[in-house]
Amino acid sequence: METVVLVDENDVAINAMEKIEAHQKGLLHRAFSIFVFNTKGELLLQQRALTKYHSGGLWTNTCCSHPRWGEEIENAAKRRLKEEMGIELTLTKVFDFIYEATFSNGLTEHEFDHVFVGYSDIKPDINVNEVANYAYRNMEAIKQVIETNSEFYTEWFVIAFPKIYDWWKKKKLS
Repeated sequence: METVVLVDENDVAINAMEKIEAHQKGLLHRAFSIFVFNTKGELLLQQRALTKYHSGGLWTNTCCSHPRWGEEIENAAKRRLKEEMGIELTLTKVFDFIYEATFSNGLTEHEFDHVFVGYSDIKPDINVNEVANYAYRNMEAIKQVIETNSEFYTEWFVIAFPKIYDWWKKKKLS
């Protein structure tokens, strides 16, 4: 049974709960999102496997998931990046935020999301149970598609992208 860590709005752990139950009840829980860039400055996107419990077939950031109870968030992020995309690299936390999104199947993502970035030109070795496809995309191109056809992307990616885009622009200018 997969569990998530329930947290308060300050990311203080409260309890653990079975993942689907937490999503059915829309309870705030700890999560992470990883954005991997290559040396061209392109973002590695993944297309979620069609069999995922929600948002199957939609495009999203490189990797996202939930830490286990007692697991350090950065270690969880590295573990899932290896499990989903077959990539091992150094990650840097750049910010966190809280969001809530309800899906057509009745599940709700209500997450305290820790956002990490990493850099790699390694070709992903995807886990087909998690990922259907992947692609490196230009940040400006992603921004344009989200503005016109956001339905191709996961709800959380549409919410997180402007935040990572702003971070990326500032980093690029410095």
